[in-house]
Amino acid sequence: MDPYNFNNNYGGADSQALDARVSNVMRSVYVKMFFGLLVTAAIAWLVANVATGQQFMTYMVYHRWVYWGLAIAEIGLVMYISARLTRMNPSTATALFYLFALVNGLTLSLIFAVYTPVSIFKTFLITAGTFGAMSVYGYFTEKDLTRIGSILTMALFGLIICCVVNIFWANSTFEWIVSGLGVIIFIGLTAYDTQKIKNIAEQAPGFDSSRLATIGALNLYLDFINLFLMLLRFFGNSRN
Repeated sequence: MDPYNFNNNYGGADSQALDARVSNVMRSVYVKMFFGLLVTAAIAWLVANVATGQQFMTYMVYHRWVYWGLAIAEIGLVMYISARLTRMNPSTATALFYLFALVNGLTLSLIFAVYTPVSIFKTFLITAGTFGAMSVYGYFTEKDLTRIGSILTMALFGLIICCVVNIFWANSTFEWIVSGLGVIIFIGLTAYDTQKIKNIAEQAPGFDSSRLATIGALNLYLDFINLFLMLLRFFGNSRN
């Protein structure tokens, strides 16, 4: 289900009220996204650096079904939030978003076992700068990114298939290629999703701002995390 597929039409709100609504929605989107990233980063760091968390991480490494169970739970949460958003209490949707961020922190804790903390932080800064630039572009550009977004969405499905194939193939060269394509895809999706959220805020004033902020934060959060993971392949320094 496309969480952005609303049928509300913009009525007669004046331009100042509309600008204020858009600004408030986008502010809420970025605030929720920021706290979602903060939850993920805090959980990942705690699991990787606190004794009890390290025991859990070790258990997850040697019992892969735990990792895959968490990954499936993440997918389930995203699908549930997207499908039920219009009928869900806004506070419930927000709580589920932060639950998703928490579960994602558990799975992402494994990157601390693979990469050095300094390189992880460096990659995070690179991701933040890239994401910020593309989100600003998506917000202010007059160019309609709908067609590009559709192409990138289709490319994303191809990327997912390639990632699944390489789980079994385990070809390092192919992994580099997939990571490079992933960087391009998520850079583009960041601009596209930003513009899409802004357009909905402008064209669907009847839709609850809190719900829109939650689904917007979720989409941009996913763009950020996936861009980070793809860039980590290039800028992360292995512990070995």
